[in-house]
Amino acid sequence: MTAHPGARRGVRIVGVGSYLPEHRLTNADLVRMMETSDAWIVQRTGIRERRVADLEGGETASTLATLALREALASAHLTPNDLDLIVCATMTAEMECPSCACLIANAIGASRAGAFDLNAACSGFVFGLNVAHELLRGGAYGTIGLIGVDTLSKFMRYNTAGRGTSIIFGDAAGAAVLKATDDASLGILAQTMHADGAGWKDIYVPHRNSDFPPGVTPDPTQCGFVQMSGASVFKFAVGTFPDLIQETLDKARLRPDDVDMYVCHQSNARILLAARERFGIPEEKLYINIDRVGNTVAASVPLCFDDLIKSGRVKPGMKVMFVAFGGGLTWGSSLWQI
Repeated sequence: MTAHPGARRGVRIVGVGSYLPEHRLTNADLVRMMETSDAWIVQRTGIRERRVADLEGGETASTLATLALREALASAHLTPNDLDLIVCATMTAEMECPSCACLIANAIGASRAGAFDLNAACSGFVFGLNVAHELLRGGAYGTIGLIGVDTLSKFMRYNTAGRGTSIIFGDAAGAAVLKATDDASLGILAQTMHADGAGWKDIYVPHRNSDFPPGVTPDPTQCGFVQMSGASVFKFAVGTFPDLIQETLDKARLRPDDVDMYVCHQSNARILLAARERFGIPEEKLYINIDRVGNTVAASVPLCFDDLIKSGRVKPGMKVMFVAFGGGLTWGSSLWQI
């Protein structure tokens, strides 16, 4: 579809794709690396295994993302040259410059597309949905490729010292192709994006002594690894998640059971189950895959969505709410008429 600046249009999600690295890192593997147990990990997180990219073998954020976007384009029956823009949500681009999105554009041969990265940690893909939607609905663009990808294993220590984070995170990529449509009823019904910059110190990756927050003694041995206050992040997520769902429902003037599927960031199984209970959401309406892939950061939401589309659990005509929260601190939602 040719873009028409100034035109008011709807937005369709016309293709999805994903990629998981082949290497599985199970809880049994972690037991051999550090002081932990399968029961301890499952009780606290719900995770049984996660995927880890072969960084030494050349698997990076852009290579994972490229495979996911190619699959999304194929499912949409489009070519790379149909893309007007590529947006990559990630916090683990392999270089500061060029962007991960530019590397993806080059890899797939999208010679006419603009490209940029968006970093909102685990909220990245949901923020990207909101940004891409408005660019399409406003008429400036016709087709956008959106990817959520992270390889947080590059910031992990797989030993007892790094146990608090290495049991949680996995690597993956998920992608969607969004397209403008003349049907203005399709697209976002309500959305929200929030940030509390004062909470940055609860999860961060320092690279020099000056990156450590006030009150924390700089430790050069911690540079290059994720630092996380697990208790603070859990408290933030528990408090934010249900309020975010309610805020979005209120904006759309909908009840919880009006939504056909909740596609939520997979940070912790206990948080997801608590949300189900608070809103009376049936098990089949709130998908959980954290047990098999861990917390895949910006890839988490699109990975779930790809699973749901391929299994036939999300279909045209449904109302789908995408929800995420993460480092920054950031949290956001995107409620769609699919």
